[in-house]
Amino acid sequence: MSNANTSESVNLSSTASSSFISRNFKFWSYLIFLVPSILCSLFVLYHLLFDRTLRRSLNNHVIILLLFTVLLCEVSNYPWMLYYYAHNNVWQRSFVFCSIWGFFDWAIYILQLMLFAWASIERHILIFHDKWVSTDRKRFYVHYLPVIVILIYWLIFYSVVYFFPPCRNVQNNGSMVCITACIFNNFPFRAFETFFNNIIPSLIIVFASAALLWRVLRQRYRVRQQIQWRKHRKMTVQLLWISALYLLITAPLAIIIFLGLCGLLANIGTAFGTLAIYASYYIVLLFPFVSLLSLPELYIKLKKMLHLQRRIERRRNNQVTPK
Repeated sequence: MSNANTSESVNLSSTASSSFISRNFKFWSYLIFLVPSILCSLFVLYHLLFDRTLRRSLNNHVIILLLFTVLLCEVSNYPWMLYYYAHNNVWQRSFVFCSIWGFFDWAIYILQLMLFAWASIERHILIFHDKWVSTDRKRFYVHYLPVIVILIYWLIFYSVVYFFPPCRNVQNNGSMVCITACIFNNFPFRAFETFFNNIIPSLIIVFASAALLWRVLRQRYRVRQQIQWRKHRKMTVQLLWISALYLLITAPLAIIIFLGLCGLLANIGTAFGTLAIYASYYIVLLFPFVSLLSLPELYIKLKKMLHLQRRIERRRNNQVTPK
């Protein structure tokens, strides 16, 4: 994702961006994934919420939250983007609408990073320190409270940025995300937001995922214990699948923002920055598919449903209607 202030920090003009990746290409490349992604989000969410075993599994709670944020973006932010790309003329929008779009575009992207960074840490607790969540009281402090703190911090922080800033945000209807957060002109604040809300969560995902894989493999081959190995494997594979998605898509954008903050972006040109911003929007579109692949129960269930549907269609085609 990228809001107006991100684009400004990476020093990309809309002209340069559109000349490198055309609006028409962006429109179709996002649209092709959007509808299947919405359907996949609904399918995974339905089963995670209505299957009692999956719903009660602690490792799925953050995934459910992430899927809700993904679905929110898919039914709001992405249709707005497609409308913008489909109309080459300047789209006149209200200041309130631009503020909401800026919030959805950037703040929810950061929320996803923060939540998954915590999920990367929590996997260590659920696998190696499950006694920490053995009672309702412990579960509240170790499992639920960190997520509540993240949500409260995030909501207050970005509500100030987009809705209650100490200065006046700037509207620009010529840009896709038509708001520039004025508070990011304050370098200390911008540096804090970049490191604490963007780079640090990305680093946590990297190191926590690598450490989890190492600990699980060491436990399996060194201790050779069979205690809940199947459960450990599922949680580990789920984390690694989603970690790979986040790192492949978010890391380039984090590098771009960091280089822009340091004033070094001009050394690499605008092409890499434009591509990183374009690719960052796929984190939402691809997350439901990766979530499905990381949950073997749902993936097998979907395959059976599709196989059954094909059999029904085949029978219908083979039926001979008497004249």
